[in-house]
Amino acid sequence: MPFADLHCDTIAWMRHERLAGKTMSLRDTYEMHVNLEKLRASGYCLQNFALFVNTEETKDPWGTVLALAELYVSQTEKNRDWVTPCHTFTDVETARNQGKIASVLTVEEGGVCKGELDNLRTLHRLGVRMLTLTWNHENEIGFPNGSDQGLKPFGYEFLAEMENLGVIADVSHLSDPGFWDVCRAAKKPFVASHSSCRALWPHRRNLTDEQIKALADRGGIAGVNFYADFLGDSPTTRTADIVRHMKHMRNVGGLDVVALGSDFDGITCPLEMVDASGMDQLIREMEKAGFTQREIEAITWKNVWKFYRNAL
Repeated sequence: MPFADLHCDTIAWMRHERLAGKTMSLRDTYEMHVNLEKLRASGYCLQNFALFVNTEETKDPWGTVLALAELYVSQTEKNRDWVTPCHTFTDVETARNQGKIASVLTVEEGGVCKGELDNLRTLHRLGVRMLTLTWNHENEIGFPNGSDQGLKPFGYEFLAEMENLGVIADVSHLSDPGFWDVCRAAKKPFVASHSSCRALWPHRRNLTDEQIKALADRGGIAGVNFYADFLGDSPTTRTADIVRHMKHMRNVGGLDVVALGSDFDGITCPLEMVDASGMDQLIREMEKAGFTQREIEAITWKNVWKFYRNAL
């Protein structure tokens, strides 16, 4: 079964460990949730790799995101036999036809641009095709989850330039008012790359039913997050809880809105599936929950494929 995942933090985790003196390889480092061997073992056709920067913990967010981008480029270049960095949907299709994993570069934290549209343009030239407007901190663009404020004036300018360039707006981590600001201002479909359902578990990072419906109405998609804290009361990520959120999202917004947004290597809880190599457990749980083969394929990869056909 192919899989397409909208979000992992593997590149940031690799850089963190390399700075600590460890040898880290995208191909086969076992300690990571995601490596190319694990993706191949489960049959992944596409993985989004986020360049995550915590702007509160670095003096140079722009320099950090550039260093992360360089790590991504060097690691994908070394492994061209297994992975293809993709800038367009034609690239994505070509990778699949060649039996390779398509990789799409994203940024988690629009604050790395430091309020400069030229920096956004540079990220696009480097291959970034999706970007979260915020992480968990206020930035020049807007306010994060938990805040009662939305986009700032510059945020609207930034969003417009993202759409002009072809960088997909990602509302995961954005405040509720910010979500609705994007919904009103965006001219193109947008995503919530790694967010689950607030009606099932009242975490501020999760989407409300109204947000899920609005995202679906705008032609967007939402990747269900695998982090236990966003799914329920268990300290371990239970596969059944992931499927429960998938089912609710489907029932609220329709099948086409549901996708995978694992947050692998950005989450610290234990997982029943362990890592990206254990995705067969997810399929079995979806079948147990009554999902049809058509629904399983839509959620695990085809919805992302269809979205990227139009967005890239």
